[in-house]
Amino acid sequence: MKILAVSDRRLPQLTNVEFLRRQYGGVDVLVSCGERDAVYLDLIASVLFVPMFYVRGNHDTRYTSRSPGGVDLHHRVVDYNGVILVGLEGSIDYNRKGVQYSEATMTASVLRLMPMLLWHRARQGYGADFVVAHSPPRNVNDRSDHAHRGFRAFRWLLRWAVPRYLIHGHIDLNDRRVARETVFAKTRVVNINPVMVLDTDTLFAN
Repeated sequence: MKILAVSDRRLPQLTNVEFLRRQYGGVDVLVSCGERDAVYLDLIASVLFVPMFYVRGNHDTRYTSRSPGGVDLHHRVVDYNGVILVGLEGSIDYNRKGVQYSEATMTASVLRLMPMLLWHRARQGYGADFVVAHSPPRNVNDRSDHAHRGFRAFRWLLRWAVPRYLIHGHIDLNDRRVARETVFAKTRVVNINPVMVLDTDTLFAN
C-alpha cells in the first residue's frame, strides 16, 4: 500500500490537478499529520480518489465534523486494509491557543490507547504500523524552542507499544543536513513535512 503523507507547508504543485495525477496517481491513501487546511486536503483526496486519515496540528482549529472529509485518527486505532494506524493530534502547550496539550494530558491520551496497542503487540510483535502524530517525541526530531519540543509521553509509547513507525510534521526541514528519520527504541520516527510517499511493501520488507 502506498501512503501519501502531508503536513504543514502548503505546496502549490499539490493544488495542481494534472501534477497530482501524474506524480501521485498510484497512491492508495492520503494521511495528514496536521497543519493543512481542509480545502487543500479535500482537493488532494478528491483528485486522487483515495480515502483520507488525519490528525490536527496545533493551528487546525477550523476543522468541522464534515471538513475535511475522511477519518479523524485522534485517540483511535484503525485497521485499514491490514495496516494499523493510530492517531495523536496537536503540539505541546506553549501559549494556550489552538490544539495544544500539556504533558499530563498527552500522557493520559497515550494511556487511553495503550490497552489496544499492547494487544496488537502481543499478537504481532508491534503495537501498530504507523502512529500518525503532529509532533515528534521529545529529543527525537524536535527542536529546542518550547513551541517545537516533542512529547515525553511519545517516548514512553514507543518503548512500550513498539510501533513500526511514528510519522509526524510540525518541524520544518529547511536545513537539508538535518536528518528526516531517527530510530528510537525499535521505532523509526520520520518527519514527513511537507510531503512523503510511504510504500508499506518496501518499508515492511526491511
